[in-house]
Amino acid sequence: MTFLAKNGRGLLLCLAIAVPAWFLGTLFPVVGGPVIAILLGMLIAVPLKDQGRMAPGIKFTSKKILQWAVILLGFGLDLTVVLHTGRQSLPIIVCTITVSLLIAFLLYKVLPIPSKSATLIGVGSSICGGSAIAAAAPVIHADDEEVAQSISVIFFFNVLAAILFPILGNFLGFSTTSGEGFGIFAGTAVNDTSSVTAAAATWDSMWGLGSATLDKAVTVKLTRTLAIIPIVLVLAFLQAKKGQREQGEKVRLRSIFPFFILYFILASLITTVAVSLGVDASVFSPIKTLSKFFIVLAMAAIGLNTDIVKLVKTGGAPLALGACCWVGITITSLVIQHLLGLW
Repeated sequence: MTFLAKNGRGLLLCLAIAVPAWFLGTLFPVVGGPVIAILLGMLIAVPLKDQGRMAPGIKFTSKKILQWAVILLGFGLDLTVVLHTGRQSLPIIVCTITVSLLIAFLLYKVLPIPSKSATLIGVGSSICGGSAIAAAAPVIHADDEEVAQSISVIFFFNVLAAILFPILGNFLGFSTTSGEGFGIFAGTAVNDTSSVTAAAATWDSMWGLGSATLDKAVTVKLTRTLAIIPIVLVLAFLQAKKGQREQGEKVRLRSIFPFFILYFILASLITTVAVSLGVDASVFSPIKTLSKFFIVLAMAAIGLNTDIVKLVKTGGAPLALGACCWVGITITSLVIQHLLGLW
């Protein structure tokens, strides 16, 4: 059976959802295409009880295309610029990631929430929202409902951050003549790029700073994105150890190693070398855009595989976990910035 014969119908359905979700996401960037795609997918899944011959294509989209999206994301990282500009924020990034993961681990012990959902919410909150969830999900073998639930939780606090953080920044006395302080705050305490952009752009417009805050926030956010690499490798190692305990036999590293992360690193290195040789970074913009569209496409498939009724019924504990991670990251970012004299 050829690839298209097997997967074509499911791919077309996902594409039919992803295209309008993508355009709606450009109109409502705080919500974003991935969340819209998940919601549309879940709504279509209600009458679509039997996926039939579309099932293989939907599964392929939710698994493989999700990994391809992470790989292509690497082309958006010029490591030289990120490491040079992001050094100032590195202590804050390390502390916020550590705090978020610790909160997720501790609350997983006391809340009625599956371990994989707790992991995805912790990773998504601490690093870069949907992209981090996309990278971690295949490594821990999370199912589509766990991914959808985690994305939904992250989305909720993204919107809150985009609305509340400029107000909070003004209340706390961040500099209104420089975008540096609030830019670092937005880049370290808001998890998804769309909301980082929204919060930083709002601060710029409030105080007439041009794009100073936005430039700083996005660079800090890109630095956080690099944390995907060690986090995913650690998760792969823990997954291997878990497999050894459950199966009673040695698990081969090759069978669980997330090779798509190596391709992500390779893509970043290609961009870095090319830019250092004089290639304009904008050359890679279409690939970055394609990576974002692939995430929307994969989220459409994940929505199709998600029971919206079950998601709503079991959403209380994940939402509480997300809230605690969000508050923990916000407080940690503010405290470390204050100790470093950045505001």
